[in-house]
Amino acid sequence: MVPYIRAEDVEHLLDWNRMVAALLDGHRLAAPQIADQFVQRGADTLLSRAAWIDGFGVAVKSVTVVPANADKGLPSVHGAMVLFEDETGTVEAVIDSGLVTKWKTAADSVLGAKLLARPDSRRLLIVGAGAVAASLIEAYSAVFPGIEITVWNRTRSKAEALGVAVADDLESAVRAADIVSCATMISEPILKGKWLREGQHIDLIGAFKADMREADDLAMQRAKVFVDSRATTINHIGELMIPIASGAIAETDVLGDLYDLANGAEGRTNDADITLFKNGGGAHLDLMTGQEILGNWRAAQ
Repeated sequence: MVPYIRAEDVEHLLDWNRMVAALLDGHRLAAPQIADQFVQRGADTLLSRAAWIDGFGVAVKSVTVVPANADKGLPSVHGAMVLFEDETGTVEAVIDSGLVTKWKTAADSVLGAKLLARPDSRRLLIVGAGAVAASLIEAYSAVFPGIEITVWNRTRSKAEALGVAVADDLESAVRAADIVSCATMISEPILKGKWLREGQHIDLIGAFKADMREADDLAMQRAKVFVDSRATTINHIGELMIPIASGAIAETDVLGDLYDLANGAEGRTNDADITLFKNGGGAHLDLMTGQEILGNWRAAQ
């Protein structure tokens, strides 16, 4: 029988360092084929994301987004991911989409920080206090032992609920941080380039549509810009599309992605560099994450 894997079945078996290592290893495999599909009914959306990495496997993750569910006391997002065996195409597992997304998103960002941030980074600021912030706290704490974590959020009580230090002034909190991780749902830039200082690493997660961005033009201009995947970010997400279209930066200012970095490309060149990483979260990352989840589940059987 094909297993349906939920968080309660496997999460206690997972480890952030191993997940980050699995993503790094995945970027040394063949380049993925990726396809996204959107189907809409008014305000409701069905999003399906598919990836095939030759010799590794196939995945399709589909989620429904129904905003009106909030009025019914239901989550607005429901979904699942199907993993297929690479050679025969047989179904290997169905995995809860929320489990995959949690581990993929944070591990993607922390891998970017591991490759680009200064190794002596000791202070992390998380901007935003949603579900992603909670997993970022777990992931960064595991991969950067001893890191001091502060959260800033427009609603202070939500930041306080995360159980770490809370910042009241965003500008001063950004200036004090070694790593700034933005995980918001805003469309207009919240991170100002004039606040940045030499040596920082910027981790941008929240923007996922063409009209969304978290960092302003000056931040993009001052930083050495990297992405998790050129194919899923440059022509798809406003964080890059908008400043490229306006001429604030050029596509050539995107210096590399995780495939480049995992295979020896230059990232940070000195302690003074400001590095910026855009987490686009493509379907190939879902596939890599799903394979790590399935492997852990199988080992425990």
